[in-house]
Amino acid sequence: MTSLELRYATLSVPRYTSYPTAPHFSEEVTAEDYGAWLKAIPSDQPLSLYLHVPFCQEMCHYCGCNTKATKKIAPVVAFAETLKREIALVVGHLGRNRPVQHIHWGGGTPSLLPRDAFLSILNQLQEAFHFTDDLEHAIELDPRTVTPYLAQTLTMGGINRASLGVQDFDHAVQQAIGRVQSFECVEMACHALRDVGITEINFDLMYGLPHQTPETLSQTVALTRKLAPGRIALFGYAHVPWFKKHQQLIEETALPDASARIALSDVARSALIDAGYTAIGLDHFALPDDSMAIALHEGTLRRNFQGYTTDKANTLIGFGPSSIGFLPMGYVQNTHETREWTRQVEQDHLPIKKGIAVSADDLCRAHIIERLMTAYHVDIAEASAHYGVPLSSFVDCFERLNPLAEDGLVTISGDRVKVTDVGERYVRVIAAAFDAYLHASTARHSVAV
Repeated sequence: MTSLELRYATLSVPRYTSYPTAPHFSEEVTAEDYGAWLKAIPSDQPLSLYLHVPFCQEMCHYCGCNTKATKKIAPVVAFAETLKREIALVVGHLGRNRPVQHIHWGGGTPSLLPRDAFLSILNQLQEAFHFTDDLEHAIELDPRTVTPYLAQTLTMGGINRASLGVQDFDHAVQQAIGRVQSFECVEMACHALRDVGITEINFDLMYGLPHQTPETLSQTVALTRKLAPGRIALFGYAHVPWFKKHQQLIEETALPDASARIALSDVARSALIDAGYTAIGLDHFALPDDSMAIALHEGTLRRNFQGYTTDKANTLIGFGPSSIGFLPMGYVQNTHETREWTRQVEQDHLPIKKGIAVSADDLCRAHIIERLMTAYHVDIAEASAHYGVPLSSFVDCFERLNPLAEDGLVTISGDRVKVTDVGERYVRVIAAAFDAYLHASTARHSVAV
C-alpha cells in the first residue's frame, strides 16, 4: 500500500446510494409536497416498496441502523397497525392497483413481526397494489431468529429472497461487536429457508471490525462459501460513535488502522473472487449465474438505498420511521423517531420530516455517479444532452478529475470518463468529483475503503 493509495482510501466521501445524498435533505420539502408528488406519478409506472421495521431483540455494537431493542411484543404489534395506517395514507394519494416489482423489508429485524401482523400487512399491500409476475420480495434477517416456523411464515407471505446478517464467523470478533452466532446457527437458518423454497440467499459480511485479522477473515469467507449464498455484500465497518452512541461499546484500540483495514478489504475481496464470486462494484459479489452478475454483464445494474440492485423501478415508496423514498420529483424521508412517526400517522398526516426536490442538473449528476459506480465508465456529453444540462456545467468536475487521472485512477478521453482497474476501489472518490453539494458541505462521511 503506497502513501498515495492510503491517502485516497482514507478520504471521507459518501456511499452514493442516492444523489443528492441524505445530508442535503431539508425540511423545505413537506408532507404536502410528498402528497402532490405521489398523485403525479403515472399510473403505469412500476414501483418499488421499502418497509422499515425499527426493532431488534438486542442492539449489536456495530449497528448503524435506525432501530431499538425490545423484548416485548406489544410495541411491535402496535407498530404493525400504524404501518398499515401509513400504507393506507400513501395509497390514498397514490391510487390503487399500481404495479409493484420489488419489495424490501429492512430494519431492524423485520422478522420480529408476529405472523398474523406480517401477513395482515402483506394482505393490505396485495389489495392496494398489483404485484408483477417477476416481483422480487426480499427481507433482511438475523440468523439467530430464523426457525422453521419463521421460514414457513416468510414463504406464506411470498418472500423469495432473504439477506442474512452474518458479518463475521470468528468468535472473538463476534464478542467484540455484540453479535455472537455460530456457524451452525447460520447453517440452520440457511437450511430452514431453503427447505421452504427460499433459495435466493444473500450474506452481509463486514471488514474493519475489532480483532479481525487476514487469517480470521479468510476463514469467514471459507465458511461462507460452504453455505453458498448467491450474493454477498462486503461492507466496511463505519465507526461513528458521535452519531451512534452504542458504538462506544466497541474498543477503538481493537479496530484496525487504515493500512490494516485496506489489507482486510483486499483479503476478503481476493478470497471471494477465488471462491468463484463475480465482483459487483465496490462491495458486492455474486455467483456467475445470479441475476446481479447477469445484470452487471448486460449493463443493467442499478444502485439505490439497498446498494447494488437489479431493481429497475425509478420510483421507491418508503414506509416506516426513517425510510427514504425517491420519486421523479425528488427524495423524501420519514421522521426517524418511532413515537413522532406514530403520532403523525395517527393524525392522518404523511410522516415526512425532510427531503429535496431534484433539478435536471441533479438528475444528470445522479446518472453520471450511478454509471461510474455500476459500470465504471460514463459519457458526460451523452448524459448532458439527455438531461438538457449544459456540458459547461461539468468543467469544474473535469478539473477535480485531472489529479485522479494523473494518479492513474481514471482515464479521460474527450468527454468520456473511465475508471481504471487501480481506481475501482476508489470509485466513491471519483464519483465525488461530480457531487455539486459535497464541496460546500460539512457533513461527515465514512472513509472510501
